[in-house]
Amino acid sequence: MSALWKTVGWAGGVLGAAATGVAVGAAAHRKKVSQERRKTDDPLAGEPLGELRPDHESTVAADDGVPLSVEEVLPESGADPELTVVLVHGFALDRRCWHFQRRDLAKLEDPPVRQVLYDQRSHGRSGRSTAEGSTIEQLAHDLDAVIRAVVPDGPLVLVGHSMGGMTIMALAESRPELFADRVRGVALVGTAAGAVGGAGLSKSVLSRYNPVTLGVGRLAGIQPGFVEWARRRADKVTWGGIRLLAFGDRKVSPLLVDLMEKMINQTSVKVLTEFLETLGTHNRYRALAGLRHCEVLVISGDADRLTPFSHAERMAEEMPDGELVRAPGAGHMVMLEQPGLVTGHLIGLIRRSAVEQDGSRRRWWRRA
Repeated sequence: MSALWKTVGWAGGVLGAAATGVAVGAAAHRKKVSQERRKTDDPLAGEPLGELRPDHESTVAADDGVPLSVEEVLPESGADPELTVVLVHGFALDRRCWHFQRRDLAKLEDPPVRQVLYDQRSHGRSGRSTAEGSTIEQLAHDLDAVIRAVVPDGPLVLVGHSMGGMTIMALAESRPELFADRVRGVALVGTAAGAVGGAGLSKSVLSRYNPVTLGVGRLAGIQPGFVEWARRRADKVTWGGIRLLAFGDRKVSPLLVDLMEKMINQTSVKVLTEFLETLGTHNRYRALAGLRHCEVLVISGDADRLTPFSHAERMAEEMPDGELVRAPGAGHMVMLEQPGLVTGHLIGLIRRSAVEQDGSRRRWWRRA
């Protein structure tokens, strides 16, 4: 039974675009994890991680009826926002993963922006989807529904992490007119346009072909209560695996791993496995052409073990303009691990997006 707990803990530690697991070998990190958690000199000790209060909360019905939990954050200055930034989180997470960006963009005065954050279906405070509705295509429809309900007019900047970035790509594929008319800027953070967890990656935690992943998925369908109980019993393995897979090799605050663990533990193993097929078949390189009207930012950590930096480079090759940023030493959760770098580049994107563009302006890839 101990082996099963480790397997389920491995499956339960998925995050971002990764689907279903934390390596069983993370058990070896238990002692180190325990020591890190006891540290009292953490600079984030007073930070209210994931506890910031919104200015407004609402529920938006998806086209199939799934309720989507949405919040809005207005400029702290009280100024009228010049555009709206919509932040889309990744798989097994929720909108709390944008804590630092949400906090700092609210202070932005040049230009002031309104922020819209929501929980994807089957994640966070949003309603549970069916297995058939657990697709990136449906997530794009959900994002469209949120925009239509909460931001019916005005310029937009869309920011997506991991599966959230895939959601934006799918929306560009299905609604190119929205990007031509209203979307001024797009940021793709720690994500990929394709080749995630395919048949050639059968040993990857991202892969729908991984036999352990498939086995846990089947067990979750038959005995979901037992699987969740077993995952809770494997919490130390899961915590260590999150630290190992989500973040880079640099020192990282245990409080960030705690926040990740809270988000992941609110996502059932069955939900994790239901998204495997759509993650494994995601291929939207052609959809990137729909971003030609926008300012584009692609940012990724070069120590990302889930969607390696090569994915960012591949997307850069497909798009005619934008900014490619390498976050040195950062892992998959780059916006938590290096928030200053990510938010700084987002502010640059927002400022470029706030300026009206004409079709004759020459743009190019900026590499940082």
